[in-house]
Amino acid sequence: MKKTILLGHGSGGLMTSELIREIFLTHFNNSILNTLSDSAILQISGTDLAFTTDSFVIDPLFFPGGDIGKLAVCGTVNDLSVSAARPLFLSAGFILEEGFPMEDLERITKSMADEALHAGVRIVTGDTKVVKRGQCDKLYINTSGIGLIDRRFVSIAGGSLIQPGDQVVVNGYLGDHEMAVLAARENLGFENAVFSDVASLNNMIMSLLEAGVKIRFMRDITRGGLATVLSEIAVSAKVGIRISESLIPIREQISGICEVYGFNPLYLANEGKVVMIVAKESASQAVKLMKKTETGTHACIIGEIGNSSPGRVLMNSIIGSTQIIDKLAGEQLPRIC
Repeated sequence: MKKTILLGHGSGGLMTSELIREIFLTHFNNSILNTLSDSAILQISGTDLAFTTDSFVIDPLFFPGGDIGKLAVCGTVNDLSVSAARPLFLSAGFILEEGFPMEDLERITKSMADEALHAGVRIVTGDTKVVKRGQCDKLYINTSGIGLIDRRFVSIAGGSLIQPGDQVVVNGYLGDHEMAVLAARENLGFENAVFSDVASLNNMIMSLLEAGVKIRFMRDITRGGLATVLSEIAVSAKVGIRISESLIPIREQISGICEVYGFNPLYLANEGKVVMIVAKESASQAVKLMKKTETGTHACIIGEIGNSSPGRVLMNSIIGSTQIIDKLAGEQLPRIC
């Protein structure tokens, strides 16, 4: 462990995992937290609940396709949804810097209200703190959420259902969010504007569960990107994963930007994408149903779970070689969520 916190500790990758393992799990150790799922799965009086929390420090606050308010709602709704929960209630905590424009605060709050209405959730409690000018960067938001889980789906969050032969499915193009934030932050005038994919995924996910799609596991592809999420799945479930580079949906423009700025698209953050591990016999149905929704129009199968190389992710590259895919080791772009 480093002696001080670095930006890489917030990347969602290897350094974040190290921080969680050596500091937070050491002192907060309990059976619920130790599962490290996107939401804590709780059983209270015979009812299965998902509970999650997230903080948002994105810079800039407004970016093509969204803002920190929409992001805060979508991020928490999605953490509940990938745990197979039906999101119901959110909290909203604001840390404001003295001098922050009231007009911007109202715009962000309205954005949160609009997205909550779209997702079918209610913001029912909150908190506000104000710090002196220069003691925070404009605005930070924390949201927590509670959702109900149908008993049939309660094991999805843990990953114990994953089996060899299961298919790896994503719901569309990867990397749009991080590149949209980069463009807004650096005032880059791309010939074709890049928009964040920020969106609530609960309606799409629920449509698959209610249709009987055999989803083994889900995780939203945020910090650390697809590579980090798949690496975490391979290690935690003790399985091998093989994906094909040619099948991974990345816009040509995003690939081009990555080449220019030295980013790896497999590690780009998203805010409206999920990776699902689906039983082989349900994979085609999952993709078909996703394509009928506004958040899954470019869904596809990109790989499968195998018997060999447990704990590793291997990628068949477009040049015919096999690459080992690991967690993000540092930080590609800080403050993307």
